[in-house]
Amino acid sequence: MDINGAVVLVTGASSGIGAATARAASQAGAQVVLAARREERIRKLADELGDAVAVRCDVTDPEQVEVAVRTATDAFGRIDVLVNNAGQGLHAPIDEIDPDDFRAVLDLNLVAPLITMRAVIPIMRKQAAGSIVNVSSGITFGALPGSGAYAGSKAGLSKLSAVARAELADTGIAVSTLYPFITATEFVDSIRAGNEAASDLESSHAPQPQTPDQVAEAILDLVRTGAEQADLVPERFGGSFKG
Repeated sequence: MDINGAVVLVTGASSGIGAATARAASQAGAQVVLAARREERIRKLADELGDAVAVRCDVTDPEQVEVAVRTATDAFGRIDVLVNNAGQGLHAPIDEIDPDDFRAVLDLNLVAPLITMRAVIPIMRKQAAGSIVNVSSGITFGALPGSGAYAGSKAGLSKLSAVARAELADTGIAVSTLYPFITATEFVDSIRAGNEAASDLESSHAPQPQTPDQVAEAILDLVRTGAEQADLVPERFGGSFKG
């Protein structure tokens, strides 16, 4: 898909990978819809980008997602690209995971992408074209102690994404999955539990984290090519990234 002139809806757009993706898409000529809970941040970003709309949205709430989608179509007439980026971490051994925390992480990392896909697929079907990029995680490439809740949610998203791709193969809608590695964002600061342990794990695996801009470019490459997946996981951890 040509990003120039496309309408791109990005979830979790208030910071990190989401904000970087919105900026990169805008620079490539897209009209961008910013969806996130932190309204002040996305409104400021929308002002920065110019041809953009900010919508306060908790993506775990189907009604708020419908409002965001309706806002996008009212503003731009269509939705060409959905980037499912919103997510949250949780770091704890299996026997210490609070079930309520686990449910909350699953709700945001796995159920919410289902909600947003359900909301945009009918629009993309009518257009006979569309691109959905689901942001999973390179943590699913291994079995790291303490990562069970987060990795489990992202592994589920990867499978959901693969099934959606198969189901929509004949509709003109490409569903792709991106596997970022450790990225320099606010992610660790906002995880639901186990902040210190997660920070130690990240520093031991990536003393120099990748930048959100690197991830954003990988997301846009998937939009352009419609490829099934891409990863930024270094080869020594089972990925294809050579940098």
